[in-house]
Amino acid sequence: MASTLALIDCNNFYAACEQAFDPLLQGRPVVVLSNNDGCIVARSREARQLGIGMGTPYFKVAQQLQGLGVVVRSSNYALYGDMSARVMACLGARVPELEVYSVDEAFARTPALEAGALLAWGAELRVLVKQQLGLSIAVGMAPSKVLAKLANRLAKVDPARAGVFRFPTAAALEPWLEAVPVEEIWGVGQRLARWCRLRGLTTAWALSQANPALVKRQWGVVGLRLQQELRGISCLPLVQGSTPKRETCVSRSFSQPIEDLRQLREAVATYVVRAAEKLRRQSQLTACLTVFIRTSPFQSGFYGNSATVKLPLATNDTTVLLQAALPLVAQLFRRGYRFHKAGVLLQELQPLGQLQQHLFVSLSPQQQQRREALMQLVDQLNGRFGAGTLQWAVTGLQPPWFMRRGHLSPSYTTRLKELPLVQAR
Repeated sequence: MASTLALIDCNNFYAACEQAFDPLLQGRPVVVLSNNDGCIVARSREARQLGIGMGTPYFKVAQQLQGLGVVVRSSNYALYGDMSARVMACLGARVPELEVYSVDEAFARTPALEAGALLAWGAELRVLVKQQLGLSIAVGMAPSKVLAKLANRLAKVDPARAGVFRFPTAAALEPWLEAVPVEEIWGVGQRLARWCRLRGLTTAWALSQANPALVKRQWGVVGLRLQQELRGISCLPLVQGSTPKRETCVSRSFSQPIEDLRQLREAVATYVVRAAEKLRRQSQLTACLTVFIRTSPFQSGFYGNSATVKLPLATNDTTVLLQAALPLVAQLFRRGYRFHKAGVLLQELQPLGQLQQHLFVSLSPQQQQRREALMQLVDQLNGRFGAGTLQWAVTGLQPPWFMRRGHLSPSYTTRLKELPLVQAR
């Protein structure tokens, strides 16, 4: 029996998480906003039906949304991250192999079942996730990842399929792929789409039937793999476990412009702390740190700049990274400018157990162990009692530039004080 892959995707994930914990939102249009309540980044099915566009600036449609009775929520990343972990844990217990692709998507190898039984398996999986987590998922199944991605979309668009769709055999793919524009194929960017259009390859089917030698000559092995995937030949294996990251970046726009060096130092320090926490979760060290700042690109007199420092010893110690980053802030700062964004980029990452010592910088095993123990203690306290329980003074206490989230829902699953309460009468 041929192996079958599935793409399992949560429907309208951010908005669905909000609806799952608030019964008053069930059946109502809900939108979720980006950082600083800037743009609409997620919509419930009901909001989509009202024609509310993705990426629309909130200030432009605030009154319209109010008139339509749309519920507005700020991005609650702690909630979404926790719900994502719960979804993946639920799926991982019921599939032979699972590759977490994004916060709300996962590729999986299905059980070895006949076609009809696979559809029933997908339906049972949808019921299970709905019962346990209150979220709706769509399941698209096919012989390859690219086709599974298309099958997932087909599972969503037709209500008759009830959120589950399986591509037929490779010999029967033509009518399905003819209806898919080449731009909508997973893995096809603007350059490849333009190249296909210029050669009359306007649909997924046309690309799958193109001369393989021509595709390989222009796009190499990557293009050839994509074409083979469209033909139902699996070329992209499942990747289990997390792939080591090459870079880690933390960057945010400010809720209000910063003109003061002290506040800019606080912002960059806050991002350094978060980046160091990410590194420790990833079991990695960094040997290169970059700080970048910029003003608004939509105002005259734009200024943006960055500065980089190489670290003599790779580290994920927050104190060491702060000592390296803060002098760069003073170097980049220009008085008279209104800064709208800053960020920290950690590069030259390496595994935790691969520390290259420096001839002129001494770090004994005892010193290294003490640093690691301190960082571990900080992470444990913040993980148990909530982010920011223990923090560095240089980040400030209540900075005015901090991300604006005026429509934030409670952290239902990550803070004891905000756990939902049920009253039985």
